[in-house]
Amino acid sequence: MDMVYALARRAVPGDDVQDLVQDTFLAAYRAWLDDRRPERVEPWIATICLNLARSRYRSRRRRHIEVPLDASVEAMASHEDPADRALEALDADAVHRAMWTLPEEQRIAIALVDLADMSVLDAAAAMGSPKGTVLSRLHRGRRALATMLTEHRREQTS
Repeated sequence: MDMVYALARRAVPGDDVQDLVQDTFLAAYRAWLDDRRPERVEPWIATICLNLARSRYRSRRRRHIEVPLDASVEAMASHEDPADRALEALDADAVHRAMWTLPEEQRIAIALVDLADMSVLDAAAAMGSPKGTVLSRLHRGRRALATMLTEHRREQTS
């Protein structure tokens, strides 16, 4: 479950994570009942999660962005200093933004291997790519993240 949640957090924006996790396990359960059982469960579930995330992305491009009213009202009613909250979330926000600027293939490879602790072989099976391709995407993604975060840190200290 932790692996699917970590992958979902990197594949879709914040509000859709729980829905994607639930839909992933529901689709896996349906496939299991239909006797479509894999030899290795982790890459299989990761593949289901990635396919559902891609489907959500395509459908989300066709609809307007919705802002939940509760979140905006709660933010306005909070007694905390907005500047303090912004400073606390700055580093996490920088990493999050940097991850989302990466190409999808690199972001997914990093999410599977570094965040979900999958082996490169399992990640390759989940992504439907050869092992070397996953290693290449990991290397390029990590290097790009390091560059972006170094630049961000320089901007903050200037």
